[in-house]
Amino acid sequence: MNPVVDILSLDHEGHGVARIDGKVTFVDGALAGEVAEIAVYRKHAKYNSANAVAIRKASAQRAEPRCRHYGRCGGCSMQHLEASAQVAAKQRVLEENLARIGKVKPDVILRALHGPTWHYRHRARLSVRRVDKKGGVLVGFHEKRSSFIADMEGCEVLTPDVSTLIRPLRDLIVGLSNSDRIPQIEIAAGERITVLVFRLLEPWTDDDGERVRAFAERHGVQIWEQRKGPETARPFWPLDAFELGYSLPEFGLAMPFRPTEFTQVNAAVNRALVSRALRLLDPRPGERIADLFCGLGNFTLPIARRGADAIGIEGSAELVARARENALRNRLPNAHFSVDDLFEMTPGKFAALGRFDKLLIDPPRSGAIEVVKSLPETGAPRRIVYVSCDPATLARDAEVLVHVKGYRLRAAGVANMFPHTAHVESIALFER
Repeated sequence: MNPVVDILSLDHEGHGVARIDGKVTFVDGALAGEVAEIAVYRKHAKYNSANAVAIRKASAQRAEPRCRHYGRCGGCSMQHLEASAQVAAKQRVLEENLARIGKVKPDVILRALHGPTWHYRHRARLSVRRVDKKGGVLVGFHEKRSSFIADMEGCEVLTPDVSTLIRPLRDLIVGLSNSDRIPQIEIAAGERITVLVFRLLEPWTDDDGERVRAFAERHGVQIWEQRKGPETARPFWPLDAFELGYSLPEFGLAMPFRPTEFTQVNAAVNRALVSRALRLLDPRPGERIADLFCGLGNFTLPIARRGADAIGIEGSAELVARARENALRNRLPNAHFSVDDLFEMTPGKFAALGRFDKLLIDPPRSGAIEVVKSLPETGAPRRIVYVSCDPATLARDAEVLVHVKGYRLRAAGVANMFPHTAHVESIALFER
């Protein structure tokens, strides 16, 4: 007989938290304040993992999942929680991480940044697998806790044009000679064109090429092929498509990019995030400001547009080349870029970069611990804006900034970059 438990809270992944005989149990599909019948599917030494099989008492914040694949598909984990409550839960995760790991508390909690709740995702990697007993080919995200691919007909978080392509893609690929040698399709939806990058372990035949070209023409997309690493990706058809890119209208910027280069998945929230970062940073003419982990210049170019001398530093030579092209494209001679491994930063290397008035940091999930440890005791940037995709590493770095380097955490808040997932994007302001 399945146990019935009280759900005490939500964890940082959006699972309900219960206790069975004193042992913590994480419950998929249950919300704080609910009473749920659960089925334990895995037992660990210190905790259990379970699914909610019936909700005996529902939370007022419970929502009806919009996607009919929800629960099987692993792409979303929080559609059963009302959208504003999702954001509040992410804010709690941020604050709890700052307090527990960083032992810091922001002076001000920033209002959460919102965007579209549905059909927001402009970037995705869709897996492909030939499975004859399920109709030939599956295209989509992996099933929850599985290497299998969900049997999807559409997706409520992908842009509408991409969502409607899932069934046509299945029909296309099943007829190709290398249908079992296409493991992945990378999606990049720009403002004027959507690009589909097919990862090919075997090249297309001439007949395959004709089918692919016809698909691109019929659906108004551009197809790229990628034989090996991302650097091998190249346009297949049409060759004269619109340029892939996004814009930052507040700053009058056009940002072209290759479909394999990193850009944020949520264009609307990215615009809001850049706008907030620039307001917090407040770049002025005559200031020298570094943008670390700058990518293709998403923050660097707006900083330069405000008149500051902007120095972008990034470990990827490909992204630095793109950032330089974008600076030329947008006529920003005061935006400068260099390649450096910021994970190997030292006090000596940081000092060699020269003095900075302010600093923007936008690292990957692993954070920027070597950067913050390398900040000088005197002459350090007086203001730091830290954009984070992992609240735990932000909190770890905040502890160094506040308790070692003498900064104060003036403000922090979340940006709902990935609605219906537990991903927490955040931004924080440090001053000294």
